[in-house]
Amino acid sequence: MSTLVIKELSAPAGEVIKVAAGKTLDLKSQGTTTLPTGSVLQVVSATQDDTTAIVTTSSTYVTTGFNATITPSSTSSKIRIDASFMADAGTNGCNIYFHIQRGSTSLGGSQQDANSAIALVGNSRLLINMPFSYLDSPSTASAVTYELYMKVVGGTVRYKPDQCLSSLILTEIQG
Repeated sequence: MSTLVIKELSAPAGEVIKVAAGKTLDLKSQGTTTLPTGSVLQVVSATQDDTTAIVTTSSTYVTTGFNATITPSSTSSKIRIDASFMADAGTNGCNIYFHIQRGSTSLGGSQQDANSAIALVGNSRLLINMPFSYLDSPSTASAVTYELYMKVVGGTVRYKPDQCLSSLILTEIQG
């Protein structure tokens, strides 16, 4: 087998560099590969099948235990957070708040009042949907954990992961 060393590979304007049918261009076999800014590098999805409900009347944030960890490939990477959480409001008229934290840093969140519930459950419970998106710049190549916190004002909120259809997706984007 021969080895061909090329310093730079380019094509004239309007032309495309192609790999022969049935052949593979392996960009990870040797050295490193740099993708253009904005390229998706990896996706991590949180799953939680815990059946333990978290019930709170706290007006300060408490953890739900729902989290995902991602290890960025470089300090310039961005992490896009896409999340959707559902909570069970025990009473109409309460305000439920969710936010995402990276370590001890709050990245923002969403608020919903139980008057805008999307479904009535049983005789008095209301399901609240809480969508959330954020582009974070953690500036690290070490593992980063993003976690969901919640609080309620004026009532009770119940978060039960296996019944509340929660999702947390982390996407690393080339910076």
